[in-house]
Amino acid sequence: MNNENEAYLALGSNLGDRLGFLTLAVSKLKCDGLKIEKCSNVYETEPQILADQPNFLNCVLFVKTALNALQLLSLCQDIECSIGKNKTTKFGPRNIDIDLLTFNSEKISTPDLIIPHPRMFERSFVLTPLGEIVPNLVIENHHIGQLIAKCAGQKTELFAGKDIFDI
Repeated sequence: MNNENEAYLALGSNLGDRLGFLTLAVSKLKCDGLKIEKCSNVYETEPQILADQPNFLNCVLFVKTALNALQLLSLCQDIECSIGKNKTTKFGPRNIDIDLLTFNSEKISTPDLIIPHPRMFERSFVLTPLGEIVPNLVIENHHIGQLIAKCAGQKTELFAGKDIFDI
């Protein structure tokens, strides 16, 4: 398969074996038609919107894929279901969450998918690991460093090295 599409995925977990769920999701993403090119370290972050829930573990992956954007979204959703996303409240706790942040340099707006991810620009837990793997990234005419600086008040701490993922 020709892996010519490029995408960034954000993974997060704040229930149960958080690190185990991230590791399982990464292993399930290693499949036909998708290759993980880069992975960030894992960061621990406080919940942003609903504060009364456990801290999250987050990381970002850079992938190349033969899938189109909607197929990639479907794969991510299938993996979430197989792990048991169990998200009952918007912005609430979950075993795993996999968000499609970007797809090539495309702008996509459908009922099921908006690219670039509409809230990524205000989330340190996305921007910090994204900036780690692509320090010169420019999205929507904004340098990743500028976006990270705007989120300086959000606590994002290194939790584990990327070597835990066996990529």
